[in-house]
Amino acid sequence: MTSRHRSSESVNSLSPRRRTVVKAAAATAVLGAPFAAALPARAAADTPAFLHGVASGDPLPDGVLLWTRVTPTAEATPGSGLGPDTEVAWVLAKDKAFTAIVAKGSVTATAASDHTVKADVRGLEPATDYWFRFSAGGTDSPVARTRTAPAADAAVSGLRFGVVSCANWEAGYFAAYRHLAARGDLDAWLHLGDYIYEYKTGEYAARGTVVRPHAPANEIITLSDYRIRHAKYKTDPDLQALHAKAPVIAIWDDHEFADNAWSGGAVNHTEGAEGTWTARKAAAKQAYFEWMPVRPAVEGTTYRRLRFGKLADLSLLDLRSFRSQQASTGSGSVDDPDRTLTGRAQLDWLKAGLKTSDTTWRLVGNSVMIAPFVIGSLSADLLKPLAKLLGLPQEGLAVNTDQWDGYTDDRRELLAHLRANAIRNTVFLTGDIHMAWANDVPVDAGTYPLSASAATEFVVTSVTSDNLDDIVKVPEGTVSAVAAPVIRAANRHVHWVDTDRHGYGVLDITAERAQMDYYVLSDRTNASATSSWARSYRTRSGTQKVERTYDPV
Repeated sequence: MTSRHRSSESVNSLSPRRRTVVKAAAATAVLGAPFAAALPARAAADTPAFLHGVASGDPLPDGVLLWTRVTPTAEATPGSGLGPDTEVAWVLAKDKAFTAIVAKGSVTATAASDHTVKADVRGLEPATDYWFRFSAGGTDSPVARTRTAPAADAAVSGLRFGVVSCANWEAGYFAAYRHLAARGDLDAWLHLGDYIYEYKTGEYAARGTVVRPHAPANEIITLSDYRIRHAKYKTDPDLQALHAKAPVIAIWDDHEFADNAWSGGAVNHTEGAEGTWTARKAAAKQAYFEWMPVRPAVEGTTYRRLRFGKLADLSLLDLRSFRSQQASTGSGSVDDPDRTLTGRAQLDWLKAGLKTSDTTWRLVGNSVMIAPFVIGSLSADLLKPLAKLLGLPQEGLAVNTDQWDGYTDDRRELLAHLRANAIRNTVFLTGDIHMAWANDVPVDAGTYPLSASAATEFVVTSVTSDNLDDIVKVPEGTVSAVAAPVIRAANRHVHWVDTDRHGYGVLDITAERAQMDYYVLSDRTNASATSSWARSYRTRSGTQKVERTYDPV
């Protein structure tokens, strides 16, 4: 077995993320929470501690990436740049009691990487559960489970993934993560972006109220800021629990950087007053790769591909690093062929991967919605809060220019490629928009359903971030009851949309169908929130269309 320590990289060419979310009015009430201060931010003097949990990610048939952060001394808090070099040992076994150890090694945690460490363990067996832990100075970390991917040529009967996005610390608790962790049946879980949020305290909360304050209190701009914010998130017990139960497969969107990020800036970045965008995105990227169990991929971004036997492969996109500025800012038409969401190299990579794939299903981890969404037909009372959610001019706009609708040439080329090459069973898995959707992806939305559907899309709602009923501040379900029929009438490829609730998805895949079960939370502001099944949709092999099914897996 071999272990490689991949030092976290800072690359000066990262483009931001996207999810123009409501900038809610600054909150005034800060509600105390059972773990507002969460796990202690400091370790006892000279006693190493694992205060931020352990995690794994990016499973391969023969390996997985292990992660932790050690606090070696009291002053070595995240973002401080302080603390001694510390040897951190890791061990991986086939049983939770560690009687069948299969690999072990050590890495050095340093202040240069914020005392985070990664071990890229190889030589493992495919489709196998393993348990691992770290230790330093006589202190053991919590024990966590991980799982390798099936062998590339394996006939896999089924796969099951948790699917989440948009988890805003100040807007509530991460009960969605707790409920996914409690399942015990996940091969992995997908985080489709907005794992953290960059805002200053009170700027984006829950209906304008801070449920629990994050750290630092200021908007995060520097490397130290981004490290502290990541660290705060990783004190959440529900997030720690999910990381300890299954490997994560993550991509970033805009809020890992700044709201509505693009290759040259962001809506939520003021050049000069907040430093340079180049420096800020480099800091955000470095902190992300330090604090997330993600392998830096092409050009130090998050676009990469994982395979799960003959059943599915998963192409993960980076839709912030290479994109042109959003058209709504006056930078050009949504149909301008010189504007891009993906960048040429990434689009070519995606097209080639979809064409050469020999798996039954081609999954695409996609941070912003690809199915067309005509907004202009909505009435003013619905359009204004929706525009606020999406960060659009409230006088009205036909499309959300931060998603694929704002870059129609890229989408047209990709969908034409799927049709021309008879590529079947492409399923986009999407976050960002704080609503749940089940969509066909039509070649020509204007003539649908007469035009063909080239793919399907399952969009998961936010874990905690405000959605439409939160913006309007009405009871849950009120807006959706009115808006959903209007949206569907103007967008006939949309089978279902829920504009109001928070939760997560569970994607279950067999050779016959890919099914998304949508779950909702009773109350995002309650740390003990319950979870209930809301709806399920599936796409059957060969159909390129979504249909409702009436039972979760």
